[in-house]
Amino acid sequence: MVSVDQTIQLIRTTGRNAQGQPAEACSPALAKGPWEFDGVLQYGPGSSMSDVIPVGSPRQGALPLEYQRAGVEELHERIRAAKQTLGDRVVVLGHFYQRDEIVQHADFLGDSFQLANAAQTVPNAEAIVFCGVHFMAETADILAQPHQQVILPNLAAGCSMADMADIDSVEECWAQLEALYGTEPDAEGRVPVIPVTYMNSSAALKGFCGRHGGIVCTSSNAETVLEWAFERGQRVLFFPDQHLGRNTAKKMGVPLERMPMWNPRKPLGGNSGDELLDARVVLWHGFCSVHKRFTPEQVAQARAEFPGVRVIVHPECPMAVVDAADEAGSTDYIRKAVAAAVEPTTFAIGTEINMVNRLAAEFPQHTIFCLDPVVCPCSTMYRIHPGYLAWVLEGLVAGETLNRIEVPETVAADARVALERMLDAKPKA
Repeated sequence: MVSVDQTIQLIRTTGRNAQGQPAEACSPALAKGPWEFDGVLQYGPGSSMSDVIPVGSPRQGALPLEYQRAGVEELHERIRAAKQTLGDRVVVLGHFYQRDEIVQHADFLGDSFQLANAAQTVPNAEAIVFCGVHFMAETADILAQPHQQVILPNLAAGCSMADMADIDSVEECWAQLEALYGTEPDAEGRVPVIPVTYMNSSAALKGFCGRHGGIVCTSSNAETVLEWAFERGQRVLFFPDQHLGRNTAKKMGVPLERMPMWNPRKPLGGNSGDELLDARVVLWHGFCSVHKRFTPEQVAQARAEFPGVRVIVHPECPMAVVDAADEAGSTDYIRKAVAAAVEPTTFAIGTEINMVNRLAAEFPQHTIFCLDPVVCPCSTMYRIHPGYLAWVLEGLVAGETLNRIEVPETVAADARVALERMLDAKPKA
């Protein structure tokens, strides 16, 4: 199976999906260079292209023309040369959802939990180049050593899910919940509510959790984190991804009727006081536009076309999709499940297309395809292109730090507390 970038270029010629049908992209603009969208207040083509981006979101300045015009092989040579010159002074972190053209240059490849750990294992590196999205680079800066600089190759690589919960809205929610619940612990010493933020959130929200006795979670350790929170609180406020919160809490036995949704545009989030008092998990009205694309109908079609197919989806998918699948787990869980399969197996996977196609190439003994037949990558992961990576690395060679991500210590101190709690909450085996 070819990479996403190649698939996009082959849409009108020979591109095919796993069912042998012509490949289709959610937007023809995916075939353009990401620099076509620099300076424009939008997420760009891909799964988040219809999401509303907040005013004031970071924008990327113009990428120098020499990097826009350079061929892919030239860019690869320049990246390799810059890394060789810099040696141990630089480390490149790459998320599983990055395009193949970036992954090949990563010193560490992983999900958000693994990369948060990796950021702490390179104390001698002067620069951490994070090929992911903005909240990941912020996390790396919070956890990095004081002498280290964190760089995001394209400042426009944000996250629409992370933008669905802002600090002002969460502070207002918290004030309403405190007015309803009070602040005194119960007879077992559990406070009325514990805030839990998904890794896919701003440093400000991680800091909020640190200040209020809360914690950060990833899709790898969400169940461990909720157990931690329930030991300390009567209920949890979980933001910004409703689906990860719902799927995890349901798996732990929390009834759906005790998981009300909080809509930040409505008083009490659109709930009655009694509903909130009975709640075990208050879910924020947020979602991932990549994983929202998956449907139970896609699972049914995969089973009809491939009897015996093994369906694995990410827990950011809607509950109906998780219920219809055989398994649900983080990107690392999905990768390990495929790698551990001894006999040739057909896998239908519900997560970002770059990772699915990479698994198909890495494990040719299996039949591996994405549940969504449309090529629609993460809009913001797509913004990281070899041109930007070459640009920031050659900047370091020249003694210039481009696109540095810095979290003020007034925010980082509290966020670090919540992140360290997260790192201590090891994923279940």
